[in-house]
Amino acid sequence: FGKEILKQQVDVYRRLRNTLRYLLGALDGFTPAERVESDAMPELERWVLHRVYEMDKLVRQACNDFTFHPLFTELHNFCTLDLSAFYFDIRKDSLYCDHPMDARRRACRTVMETLYDCLTAWLAPFVCFTAEEAWLDRHPGEDESVHLRTFPDIPHTWQNERLAKRWDDVRNVRRVLTGALEQERAAKRIGSSLQAAPTLYLTPELAKAVEGVDMAEVSITSGLHMIVGPVPEGAFTLPDLQGVGVASALSNGKKCQRCWKVLPEVEDGGVCHRCADVVDRLA
Repeated sequence: FGKEILKQQVDVYRRLRNTLRYLLGALDGFTPAERVESDAMPELERWVLHRVYEMDKLVRQACNDFTFHPLFTELHNFCTLDLSAFYFDIRKDSLYCDHPMDARRRACRTVMETLYDCLTAWLAPFVCFTAEEAWLDRHPGEDESVHLRTFPDIPHTWQNERLAKRWDDVRNVRRVLTGALEQERAAKRIGSSLQAAPTLYLTPELAKAVEGVDMAEVSITSGLHMIVGPVPEGAFTLPDLQGVGVASALSNGKKCQRCWKVLPEVEDGGVCHRCADVVDRLA
């Protein structure tokens, strides 16, 4: 027992606290009128709901079995890996730049309300005061307390194993893309991933698995070209994922002053077509 262990616990707590803090900020001004039904949501949101379904089953089973240590590890990994490093990272562009009534942004905030409702309840036995503060921030009142709640009921219709398998493949491909981007960043060829427009090489099987998914959005780049075929020599690869490679390249164009994407349509000091449309609708 020493300072290193204390530091590790501080880091773990900070990640949980930052997850709740992010959700509170993202849900500012959210009203029930903004909600979207799950079957009308994009695939990414439905994948998150599937993960919520899985976590709900795990939480209830762990509480019945009094296996709280592995439960805490699963909750921490869910907040850190599934949410902060993946879902929140991808959807921050939509939160910041889409019109408030755009379907994608509304779906995102609907899912974040669900995450807030669930995580405040699931984390309450472990980070008692933090969960209470987070709950009272949106539900003030002398008679309110997160510790008077029961776990939210999660619909069975959110379970989707087929979608889960598809997004496992998407996340694996994304690991190669982000690895290539980190290599470019370390070499100081790019500062932000939005400066990049890489070429992604995939096997036919993986190409079919990620078909229809905007991999540029998922990898947070300004563009992406996908080629079904063998990985060329010199492309970035990962040893544990065969048949996937990335050839890095810079995106052509100017930087949008609103969303920061680098696109050919942007003029000096201007904004992209999407941002121009949103600004016009907000005026």
